[in-house]
Amino acid sequence: MSKNALRTVIGGLNISNPLMNASGVLSNTPGLWRRLYESGAGAIVTKSVGLTEREPYPGPNVVEIECGLLNAMGLPNPGVEILCEELKAFKMENPNIVVIVSVFGANADEFTRVASSVEEAGADAIELNLSCPHAKGYGAEIGSNPKIVKEIVSNVKSVVKVPVFPKLTPNVTSIVKIADAALSGGADGIVAINSVKGMRINVELMRPVLGNIYGGYSGIGILPIGIRAVWDIYEEFECDIIGVGGIESYKHVLEYMLAGAKAVQIGTALYKKGLQLFKEIKESLEKWFQEHNINELSDIIGLSHRR
Repeated sequence: MSKNALRTVIGGLNISNPLMNASGVLSNTPGLWRRLYESGAGAIVTKSVGLTEREPYPGPNVVEIECGLLNAMGLPNPGVEILCEELKAFKMENPNIVVIVSVFGANADEFTRVASSVEEAGADAIELNLSCPHAKGYGAEIGSNPKIVKEIVSNVKSVVKVPVFPKLTPNVTSIVKIADAALSGGADGIVAINSVKGMRINVELMRPVLGNIYGGYSGIGILPIGIRAVWDIYEEFECDIIGVGGIESYKHVLEYMLAGAKAVQIGTALYKKGLQLFKEIKESLEKWFQEHNINELSDIIGLSHRR
């Protein structure tokens, strides 16, 4: 096994290992970005930011259920100007930490304006949130339309030089069609998947557990959905993919890699197990590589498609 066996390149972005945090689960502070890096993340992903400040939905916003989390935060953020100030200062002090900024908007123009601002502030790549399952007028509501997805990706690509990764929703009939639209628009890679739209009801109160009624379901229960989505997209396009959904162990990471992902994002498991999970997974991956005589991460990307 080579010294840099876990190094990967996704959409032209070089990272020391394939592990990232998933946008939306943790807070959006430079202090946390530093902690994520020091815990072993190969790249940091921010919470989604829009043009202006946005307050969260009325609570409850997050509820722990049997196999994960159900959340409806409502894309709260301080607005792109404040995020950019924090990002500029952070990158000046930490130029070697790879930061992927997640952005959202109601249309192509908003996406483009936010993306342009965060690139100027120092973002190493941009993740397009086309998949939030509970924010009306944003996310999955526009990310389910191939024509709109292509327009947004194309417009963003026309104004930024850093890699652009649309994050796709599983709440569609065919995620392959949405991936096709994103790639046709010039996407450098695909992030799949975001949380699954769902709800629960408190039988004692006889009302939905979330203030917003609907929310995004995340956690190990959606692992098979995420792996299937990555498999289908890779089978069709063999493009660069970041796999997300349900990862709790190194074996889950390997499943995503074998299905075609070059990197992965971890969300709910960090909430449940803590940031030390990055180190645990990295060490287990290295041990597995040695035991199976794997020299490079690239040796196993999409390997199951050829078995």
